[in-house]
Amino acid sequence: MKKKFFNAKIYRNEAATEMIVENGKITHIGTNLPKCDEEIDLNGKLVLPPYVDPHLHLDYVYTLSELGQEGAGSGTLFEAIELWPQFKKTLTVESVKRLAMKGIQDEVSQGVQHIRTHIDVTDPNFTALKAMLEMKEDLKDKVDIQIVAFPQEGMYMYKGGLELVEEALKMGADVVGGIPHYEPAREFGEKSVHDIVKLALKYDKMIDVHCDETDDPHSRFVELLNGLVYMEDYGSRTTASHTCSFGSADDSYAFRMLDIFQKTKMNFIACPTENAYLQGRQDTYPKRRGLTRVKEFIEYGINVAFAQDSINDPWYPMGNGNMMNILDNGIHLAQIMSSEDVKTNFDLITYNGAQCLNIQGSYGLDVGKAANFIVLNESTVYEAIRKRVDVLASVRNGEFLFRKKEEAFDVALSL
Repeated sequence: MKKKFFNAKIYRNEAATEMIVENGKITHIGTNLPKCDEEIDLNGKLVLPPYVDPHLHLDYVYTLSELGQEGAGSGTLFEAIELWPQFKKTLTVESVKRLAMKGIQDEVSQGVQHIRTHIDVTDPNFTALKAMLEMKEDLKDKVDIQIVAFPQEGMYMYKGGLELVEEALKMGADVVGGIPHYEPAREFGEKSVHDIVKLALKYDKMIDVHCDETDDPHSRFVELLNGLVYMEDYGSRTTASHTCSFGSADDSYAFRMLDIFQKTKMNFIACPTENAYLQGRQDTYPKRRGLTRVKEFIEYGINVAFAQDSINDPWYPMGNGNMMNILDNGIHLAQIMSSEDVKTNFDLITYNGAQCLNIQGSYGLDVGKAANFIVLNESTVYEAIRKRVDVLASVRNGEFLFRKKEEAFDVALSL
């Protein structure tokens, strides 16, 4: 059956107002398209490809509430890493699934259809990984999930961590992860970066490293990662997440690296809410924002995306899977709200995230691609961002995952 979605404002395609969908794929985009079996009026609303959350910890979501807390302790990154193993001992496949489902529901119900999740594999039982591998398969019709084999406690800080990451890749994880700034010394951090790249090449996996999530400008593992993937022509399959220290680096170093990042085509992910909360903890004033150089990445044509990172866990007590909130915080912190910036700000939670996940070939609002898109409660990009609007509908393979009415008042405000 052919469906026509009409009266739409299509992101990055001002000339088109209609899409025809057949067998779950977009067959036509334009105006005044032929009549179809079913015609769906989108009421002049803005249509985007689905939100992408390229960095989330689904094995951690809602664990803070499970610990009976409504806020973190000192609020530092390293305190949270130290707290986590105590809770990890209590995990079961069922408990991970139960909480992860809440996080997935949060995200999918707000327009996300693609998630990359970092799963802690510094666990000889692989409890969380087993749970997530099952959920990835069970939920594939509703959401695409990529799994990162992530050594939360370190490849070397945790005895046997390297071997556990490799085993996780054999079990089906999609991406090699790491955390070099948490290793016991710079030498071991550098060794872990070498190991990450070797594993990716050995198993033909993508790379996504928690890289330099610290204010220390001497933490420069992103430089080594970038150099190694440059040598292997692997930059487009590689992502450096966080890179907070790059936001503290001096300009001479930073702009030299920006030139090299351009050549490598490595991807970057910033987590605006989480890193604004975690970083700058040792600063009095001036206090750093904690964000990497998002504005400069955009100016240099280096791919950068925004992500949620955490939902109610020891690292971050807030979070609700609302990517519009992530975008709103990110564009404030990065100071990217000029009229030209606003035109493409949505890329930070759509197309740019898809590029990090290496799904850009199948993602987007183009003829021949899957009919996956969301409908926002506004007609223009500017108003949608300014008003932080909700997602009214999410469509996957031409079928509604959900659809809701616009907000209505029982008693309207009268001034």
